[in-house]
Amino acid sequence: MASPSRSGVFAADTDQRLEAYAESISFDSRLYRHDIRGSIAHAEMLSTVGLISSQEFQQIRDALTEIGAEIEAGKMPFRFELEDIHMHIEQALIERLGDVGRKLHTARSRNDQVSTDTRLWVRDALDRVDALLADLQRAFLSRCEADFDCILPAYTHLQRAQPVLAPHYWLAYVEKFARDRERVADCRRRVNQCSLGVAAVAGTTLPIDRDQTAAALGFDSPTANSLDTSSDRDFLIESAFVLSTIALHLSGWAEEWILWSTVEFDFIRLPQAFCTGSSIMPQKINPDTLELTRGKSARVMGNLQTLMLLVKNLPLAYNRDLQEDKPPLFDSFDTVEAMLELAAPMVRESELNREKIADRLEKGYLDATTLMEWMIRRGMPQRTAHHLVGAIVGEAMSRDVPLADLPIEVFQSHAPEIDDSVYDVLGSRNAVDAFCSYGSTAPDQVRAQVERWQTAIATADEA
Repeated sequence: MASPSRSGVFAADTDQRLEAYAESISFDSRLYRHDIRGSIAHAEMLSTVGLISSQEFQQIRDALTEIGAEIEAGKMPFRFELEDIHMHIEQALIERLGDVGRKLHTARSRNDQVSTDTRLWVRDALDRVDALLADLQRAFLSRCEADFDCILPAYTHLQRAQPVLAPHYWLAYVEKFARDRERVADCRRRVNQCSLGVAAVAGTTLPIDRDQTAAALGFDSPTANSLDTSSDRDFLIESAFVLSTIALHLSGWAEEWILWSTVEFDFIRLPQAFCTGSSIMPQKINPDTLELTRGKSARVMGNLQTLMLLVKNLPLAYNRDLQEDKPPLFDSFDTVEAMLELAAPMVRESELNREKIADRLEKGYLDATTLMEWMIRRGMPQRTAHHLVGAIVGEAMSRDVPLADLPIEVFQSHAPEIDDSVYDVLGSRNAVDAFCSYGSTAPDQVRAQVERWQTAIATADEA
């Protein structure tokens, strides 16, 4: 069967090697629901403006619904010569309805058709990602109350820096994924423009109603320029960027928990249902889910690069190169959704190794900065206090004791004005309690942030 896309201008059949080379049905078949939905909306608009009759619209609508059910049931064979999902559905329609089916493609092209289908697909996929991000936020937030009394060492340069409450750490990821959700929502706004009706490149001379089609498909409005619409894949690149940022955040979290699960850190016990063993070492409980999350993030970021390179030299408007946008797009969404689906239960089911964390909490002089700021509050210049505390830490290191175990005479040998009240800010617990700035790990600040997020997420869930 010759491709329906070849008009009477062709005097020779398509080379079968080109049919195999040019097909996209092997990956764009997943657009079938969106293609049928868009086609029904288009047919209804054609009926409204009088380009087809209401009876013809009803025939087309019913036949398209049947075709969708057949595809859903796996009863439609896909053939390379029909190239893509659009031609498969249209050919099936023509086989059922004859000339009535041939009228469906009035005032549209595969250029605006595939753009609309892809926008509909991406819109649905962004909604799924947003829901998964919300669930991951809830997972981190659900840990805050039970872990409120647990203090963790925060790191810079992978060296112990300052003490923080565990819920302060959990909320850091709630914030990251909140920004991801904001990017998803902002991206969705630009995705949500309807391409149908721009036809191949210049629009159409037929009296169509693009506003009706856009409204029927839940778009905010029709796109404004036919040339731009035919070539535009910004919405895919932006989606891939948003997914790359999500993958970046997930990869950083995975790396951190991989470290935390080692004997060297021993901060966290991962749920064994998300770990694997070794083929030779019987003692191993490997964090493979986290390692794969870290690894799969590279695929998502690579897909962004692929999409950018795909369009970087394309002239206006549509070019067949754009057929290659869907494999990296689909892969990025599939990968990030899989990463998120596993992340939430891992967060909920992992356990902090509180005893091991507490046993080593005073290692690394996490209270040194708090001591420096205690001196600053008493009038000492910051640089002077910074140097002085460094010297005191050096002496504690030589004695192999925490700052809180140094006798007052040691402090006074460096600064005679220091008195016994210095011990009120020494030790990780006292250091945490001394914080007071907005956004810090101060217990009242963390409590307020937990409550703020509990309210925000509960409100969003009710909406």
